Formats: sequence, structure tokens, C-alpha cells
Amino acid sequence: MKKILIVDDEADIIEILQFVLETNGYKCITALDGEEGLKLAREAQPDLIILDVMMPKINGYKISRLLKYDNKYKNIPIIMITARSQEEDRIIGEETGADEYITKPFQVEYVLEKVKSYLG
Repeated sequence: MKKILIVDDEADIIEILQFVLETNGYKCITALDGEEGLKLAREAQPDLIILDVMMPKINGYKISRLLKYDNKYKNIPIIMITARSQEEDRIIGEETGADEYITKPFQVEYVLEKVKSYLG
């Protein structure tokens, strides 16, 4: 079973994503802040990470950069989900190594589609 780490400081977003992903056969682990998210990414070695940008302690851009520039974790796909919809935000997301950049509000089906495109 593929393992997905969801990191977002909004519990309701985690709940929605977790429900849909688990219903589709994925195992989910979750974190409510960037520090915990980074720790879990390193410990649990998920198959994919769904990452919010604006969070307490460490933001999503920094987590993405830390993981993508580490040979041990660089191949884990990262889907960033954020309320920041400006083009420069998308560019920063890509520069920090995010594989996908989805803006809030988002369609859960679209996120699921993206997850499936990486994990099958």
C-alpha cells in the first residue's frame, strides 16, 4: 500500500484529503505543522507528500527544498497545495522542487488524479 504524507495546518483539509485518499487505497500519515511534517517525511519515507506552503514553524517551500536537495528523499514526489496563487509563488514552488502546484480552493478529485499519476 502506497503511503502519503499530508502536511497542512488546517485540520479540515487534512481530513478531506485523508478520507478521499484512504477510500482510494492509500495509507495516510499527517502533520499539522512544517516541523512535524519534515520529521515524518524523513522517518516514514512516504511515497508522496502533499504539502501546504504557509504553515507554522517551517513553511512548505523550505521543506520541499530540504527534501529535494537530499539524495535520500529527492525522488519523493511533492504536491504543493496553497492559497498563494500568484505566478511568482508558483515559480518559487517549482524552484524548491515541488512536482505539482495546486491552488486553494481545489477539487479533491483533481488532487486524487495527480496522486494517481505519480503512484498509480
